[in-house]
Amino acid sequence: MLESAGLFSAWLLGVSLGLTACTISCLPYMGAWVMARERSLVLADTSLFLAGRVSAYALLGLAAGLAGVWLDTVLRSGLGHFAIGAASIAAGLWLIIGEGRHRPCSTARGASKAGGAPPFALGFSLSLTPCTPLASLLAVAAQSGSAPLGAAYGLAFGLGAAVTPLLLVLPLLGVFATRLKTQQAWLGLWLKRGAGGVLLVLGAYRVSLGI
Repeated sequence: MLESAGLFSAWLLGVSLGLTACTISCLPYMGAWVMARERSLVLADTSLFLAGRVSAYALLGLAAGLAGVWLDTVLRSGLGHFAIGAASIAAGLWLIIGEGRHRPCSTARGASKAGGAPPFALGFSLSLTPCTPLASLLAVAAQSGSAPLGAAYGLAFGLGAAVTPLLLVLPLLGVFATRLKTQQAWLGLWLKRGAGGVLLVLGAYRVSLGI
C-alpha cells in the first residue's frame, strides 16, 4: 500500500515537471528539430523524445536505488550539461550534414528512420538536468535501498513527465513549418540549416555550462 502511494506521488511529481519546467527547457531543442522535419515524422519524433525521457528517469531511479545520494552529486557535477550539449550538437550536425544533403528516395527513407535517434537522445539527455523534482525523485529512490523499486519510482516519474504541452505544441510547429515549406519550397533547406544551427548553439552553450 505504501509503495503504491509512493509510485502515485512520483507520478504526480513527474506531472508537475512535465506541465511546467519540462516544456520551457525542452521546447528550444525539440522545437528546432521538428521545424526541420517532415510533418509525417513529427508525432514519431515526439514519441521518441518522450520515450527517451521516460527511459532516462527509469534508469536514474534504478541507479539511485543502488548508489544512494551519490548519483545526485554526479549529476550536479556538470555531467548532465555535457550530455545535453553532446546530444544537441549531434542533432544539429545530423540536420545540416546528414539530412540536409539531397539523396535518392530510397536513401532518404533510410535517413528519415535514422533521424529517430536524435530526438530519443535529446529526451534522454535533457532528463539529466538537475532540478528540484528530479532531486526529490532521486532522494526517494535512494531511500528505498532497492534497485527495482527505484526503477519503478523513476518509471512512474517519467510517465508523469510525459504529460506535457509538448504533445500539442510540437505537432503544431510541424504543421506551421510544413505550410511554410509548401508556400515557399526553398525554405525547406534553410529551415533545416537554421534549425541545425540553433541546436549547435544550444549544444555549445550547454557544454560551456558543464565546464
